Amino acid sequence: MTLINALIQGTLLGGYYAIIACGLSFMFGVMRIINLAHGSLAVVAAFLFWAAVERMEMSPLLAPLLVVPAMAAIGWLLQRGILERSARAGTLVPILSTFGLAIVIENLLFQYFGADTRSLAPAIGDLSFESWGIGGGIYIGKLAILILVAAILLLGGLQVFLTHTQIGREIRATAEDPDTAELVGVNSRAVNAVATAIAMATVAIAGMFLSVRAAFDPYAGPMQLIFAFEAAVIGGAGSLWGTLIGGIVLGIAQTIGAQIHPLGFLIAGHSVFLVILFVRLYLTGPGLATFVRAMIRRPA
Repeated sequence: MTLINALIQGTLLGGYYAIIACGLSFMFGVMRIINLAHGSLAVVAAFLFWAAVERMEMSPLLAPLLVVPAMAAIGWLLQRGILERSARAGTLVPILSTFGLAIVIENLLFQYFGADTRSLAPAIGDLSFESWGIGGGIYIGKLAILILVAAILLLGGLQVFLTHTQIGREIRATAEDPDTAELVGVNSRAVNAVATAIAMATVAIAGMFLSVRAAFDPYAGPMQLIFAFEAAVIGGAGSLWGTLIGGIVLGIAQTIGAQIHPLGFLIAGHSVFLVILFVRLYLTGPGLATFVRAMIRRPA
């Protein structure tokens, strides 16, 4: 029964990892950019949500109406102001740019909010700790269920958006071949800006869930980035449903690891990630470049 409980709790935890990894995977699939500021931007969203609820006294149900558009606007500006310019200088420059951006964000958050940890769990009342008993001494948290459902709806909504809307088809065309897309009238610059705005909107959702499910501080971004990167790589970077699978695999590994040893939570997750990474390196042949090409899965 302990193993069954670990599988259930790991699956629920994987819902959060899928949400935090969604934007990272989406940007990589569309623009081939690994955004190292991804975790720090999620923390920005968490602080915006906290400020809206605590300082502006907004309801936690209404705060997303402010935070999500704000993060989407930040994404649009990020693409036009940093990512687009740095991408012209080569594939390494965007990675260095976002790494520098992450450092700037962390220090600005520290300067403005201080080093104190914060949490909005009290703002959502009993939802933060209530659970349902399903028998055999197994309980599932209501908030964890909500996050998993949100992950499925978010990924499913993005899939429908990419498949059945004009801008979605333009995003897929740009991801496949931006030069050819330009020849048929697609403005790849505008499409990339919209795609980054969408990615940051998903980051806003991840940041809001981060603020209510755990404590966070200005320097919590790197750990969120690691979880997002591992989930994206396990599921296949650029694959939306693969991101959900990757998050669940990571969550289950961490939960089972915690059952084996108190320090096994992170160790088990990292170990599964490394095993899958090396298996893919082996199966896709020698050379890191071959592996990277194999990881680039276009959103379908």
